[in-house]
Amino acid sequence: MIQNAARWRAPYLFIPLLAMALAGCAADDYLGKPKEPEPNIFPADYKKEVLGTIVPLLEYPNNVRDALISDPVLVPVNKDQRYAVCVRANSRNERGQYAGPKDRIAYFFAGHLNQLILATTEQCGNAAYKPFAELATYCAGEGCVGKR
Repeated sequence: MIQNAARWRAPYLFIPLLAMALAGCAADDYLGKPKEPEPNIFPADYKKEVLGTIVPLLEYPNNVRDALISDPVLVPVNKDQRYAVCVRANSRNERGQYAGPKDRIAYFFAGHLNQLILATTEQCGNAAYKPFAELATYCAGEGCVGKR
């Protein structure tokens, strides 16, 4: 009878040991060095992210003229490379007059917008722009229902 009891206990002792061993492997991922994100993932939703970031920067984002954007390209940033897009927009100022086109550059990290700043001629002077219809037709306000 003692031999039968020993046979039944052996598997039950093995299960907690197996669980602890597997937990130890998982702990390396969670408690060890955090995994670094891949910095240069192609920004698939770059237009949507740029639109959501640039609209609050514009005084009057409705009826933007010369709304243009480039495709994402890898550009040098310090000693690294990052995806970036150039954006051109001519929005109205506080007097309702068009202020002239301004170029901005958007930098992406791990596939998401990281920074959107005014661009220099060196950064966006040779950009291959294409129409940015999402910004050109953006409309906020009561009269814009269904127009976005």
